[in-house]
Amino acid sequence: MIEWLMYLVLGAAMGTLGGIFGIGGGLIAIPVLALFFNLDQQLAQGTALVMVVPNILLAMWRYHQRTPINFFQALPLAAGGLVCAGLASMIAVGLDPNAMRIGFAVFMLVLAAYNYTQMFLPKAAGSGEVRARWPALLALGGGSGVLGGFFGVGGSVLATPVLTSVFGASQVAAQALSLALAAPSTGITLVTYALHHHVNWLMGIPMAVGGLVSVSWGVKVAYRLPERTLRTLFCLFLVLCAGLLALKH
Repeated sequence: MIEWLMYLVLGAAMGTLGGIFGIGGGLIAIPVLALFFNLDQQLAQGTALVMVVPNILLAMWRYHQRTPINFFQALPLAAGGLVCAGLASMIAVGLDPNAMRIGFAVFMLVLAAYNYTQMFLPKAAGSGEVRARWPALLALGGGSGVLGGFFGVGGSVLATPVLTSVFGASQVAAQALSLALAAPSTGITLVTYALHHHVNWLMGIPMAVGGLVSVSWGVKVAYRLPERTLRTLFCLFLVLCAGLLALKH
């Protein structure tokens, strides 16, 4: 019972962060599970996905209530993500866990540096509308799906900065659209990891319940923060996650 309460609280914390950053909480849950619960990389990713999938669905709905998602733009993103996440996850379940962990940490550091430098480069103000045709969105969905399938994070960590810096969307609009991309890709990735026995359901289910309770509050916080503050916190969040992973031996 005490363990379930601990997982519930952990899920609530991850759900709050997932709502704030539009990422489903997986980026922080994976290193926490790997470092403090001694799960190998694939098992940590699969277990985190049990929480991430429902969190993403709820967060997407909450974002859509405030910033309606253009589903004609979301469709190519989601389609590319679904196909590529399915293929990537089938490869990921057979890779060396240590190599995956290091690759994940490096990816997060690169992503944090990219996001941070983008804040200081001149660009047009985010309009909330994505200025891209469907082939570009399909390609972005595919690339994001590959990352999501390998690392169990839904791919929104790549899609969000690209949508803001390349396609002109505001931060919250990009996060909302990224969640629409992440929903099907995380679902297929969870199925793949589960079929290969890389999911601890006894940990994942209470984490999912805690996340569902708190994710809506995280979305409310995201809409109250200035965009530069939101981006800075996101970068610090990525660096922290990379550091946690690097500490695991």
